[in-house]
Amino acid sequence: MPLSLLACLLALLVLRGLATNEAFHDTRVATSVDKTTVPENLLKGGPIIDARGDKNERPLSYRIPDRTAVLSFDDGPSPEWTPKILEVLAAHDIRADFFVTGAMTTRHPELIRQIVAGGHEIGVHSFTHPDLVYQSEARISWELAQTQLALAGVAGVHSALFRPPYSSDASALDDWNYPVIKYVGSHGYLTAFIDRDTHDWKRPGVDAIVEAAMPRKPGAGELILLHDAGGDRAETLAALEQIIERLQGEGYRFATISEALGSTNATVPVHGYQLWAGKCFIWATQAAVLTLPVLVALLAVVGFLNFGRFALMLVLAPLHARRSRRRDAWGPPVTEPVTVLVPAYNERECIANTLNSLAASDYPIEVIVIDDGSTDGTADIVEAMAMPFVRLIRQPNGGKSTALNTGIAAASHDIVVMMDGDTVFEPSTVRELVQPFGDRGIGAVAGNAKVGNRDSLIGAWQHIEYVLGHNLDRRMYDMLNVIPTIPGAVGAFRKEALRRVGGMSDDTLAEDTDITMAVLCDGWRIVYAERARAWTEAPASIQQLWSQRYRWSYGSMQAMWKHRRAVTSRGPAGRFGRIGLPLVVMFGVVAPLLAPLVDMFLLYGVLFADAPITLASWGGFILLQAVLSWYAFRLDGEKPLHLISLPLQQLVYRQLMYIVLLQSTITALTGGRLRWQKLRRTGEVAVPVEA
Repeated sequence: MPLSLLACLLALLVLRGLATNEAFHDTRVATSVDKTTVPENLLKGGPIIDARGDKNERPLSYRIPDRTAVLSFDDGPSPEWTPKILEVLAAHDIRADFFVTGAMTTRHPELIRQIVAGGHEIGVHSFTHPDLVYQSEARISWELAQTQLALAGVAGVHSALFRPPYSSDASALDDWNYPVIKYVGSHGYLTAFIDRDTHDWKRPGVDAIVEAAMPRKPGAGELILLHDAGGDRAETLAALEQIIERLQGEGYRFATISEALGSTNATVPVHGYQLWAGKCFIWATQAAVLTLPVLVALLAVVGFLNFGRFALMLVLAPLHARRSRRRDAWGPPVTEPVTVLVPAYNERECIANTLNSLAASDYPIEVIVIDDGSTDGTADIVEAMAMPFVRLIRQPNGGKSTALNTGIAAASHDIVVMMDGDTVFEPSTVRELVQPFGDRGIGAVAGNAKVGNRDSLIGAWQHIEYVLGHNLDRRMYDMLNVIPTIPGAVGAFRKEALRRVGGMSDDTLAEDTDITMAVLCDGWRIVYAERARAWTEAPASIQQLWSQRYRWSYGSMQAMWKHRRAVTSRGPAGRFGRIGLPLVVMFGVVAPLLAPLVDMFLLYGVLFADAPITLASWGGFILLQAVLSWYAFRLDGEKPLHLISLPLQQLVYRQLMYIVLLQSTITALTGGRLRWQKLRRTGEVAVPVEA
């Protein structure tokens, strides 16, 4: 469903690009070449060439009868000039030929209906107005078919008349465009060139246009080229009156091409599938045109949110870093022992590394491992290690929240540190994590979770995300006193704060976000301790990453919804509800959900619009991301080597996260339920990695 939605939005952009003649636009115009393959009778014949059916091998040429003038108008319809031209023709009771483009037809359907209602003849002038000499047969067929589809949709008609873009009189046929005429003829089209080119598109003056429209020989039939679109046609409009009056004064009658040749009207009604297919195409195109301003507005929202987030980070992160360098920021050092809780479910690959890292801690701790019904012998490994500071509690499988509540109840100390069973601490992690509790107003502390298995490409991408998207965000939220999530891998709480909010809840799949928001709403401060580093094993495959982030996104949305009443609350809950929750929603949900628009416009710009400008804009965005990432790495004491993969991360990893979030949103909106999915661990994060 998410992929289908993104594909539909991209299709709407392309449809809009077709309607505005932006998509697939080709401005190349061929110059004349030799005429060795063009039959002599065509070069010296009339402006109408018939290469249909059995005439395809030896096309015929038709002239406009004497004392007959055919007025033809190219490139329309135009909402400004076509109605005025139709008024002039109606005033003189003259019917003409309008060679329309598919792009203009889709944008101005009412004008096509007006042309048909006036008894005029419609001709096909391609969809995007390219020089067909440079196009493949498939592209030519597409140009014709799409224009016919548009005509069917707006007026219920097809046309058997065709005029190539950039065409002139039949004597200009050469070895390049003659095959195009034969190919078009094989598809049932009668090709109409011209006798007289007024060059009105150059705006040479009314008199020059009128003189150019006059026949070379008195009384000779003429097929006259004018334009009703493509720019200012005031001169064309003024000249049209004079052309009609002069030719009528010379005894000319005016007719359409079909009337002049004595054949049936080339504009014929269509029914059934062709009619409804055309209507659907027009409806979709009009929806695309109407949707674009909405998409552009949403793109502006994305830009505002992203640049706003960047600005907040750049202002607040240095302030946080400056505070973190002060060893007396929280008052006297905290030295009392703390309890470390390790909920474990099937962690046999990692649990030994986790406990060994705690054994190296430079701070007094007791460790409680809560085995939540493991079936792989995790508890047996803990017992076999026989560490004196470790207590093991076995319980039936009840979920992570239940395991943590069991540990909280059994904890001997007032401060409780929580970590995952696949995480390792540095010797100083616990000490750094608990120092902010010197301030009695602080109820919880978030640590610095780091990716331990960062040597693979997917690990490096997650490493960048953790440093930039998690830790730099956390610095910003800390300074605003609205940290929304204490990572499950490394966080600490006062038991009093946990008791006051009822402990860990299993209402959501993101128990860490849920408890963090609950503690904030209860009036406690939450801060970020950047030196309290924990090394965790990140998912090593796309499938595992998808499962983890799907659960994170869905659980976070559950937590936001659970605490939605904070928006209208008073006191600390109201502060979080009116400052923290909107920021989390805007930066964590709205901006990522809308961010695929950036990539869609990027793809559209590269394929159909101005590729150099589009790529330059994207490069500027990547450069900004790189600068911000470098700054985040510098604050975190990380080497910037892994930033080499940042451009690829933006192209691949970021899109994956978009789809995960979009799917989570759809699941939440449709009332779907998502179960906890245990990730397979390898235990490769054995010791802290030097930062």
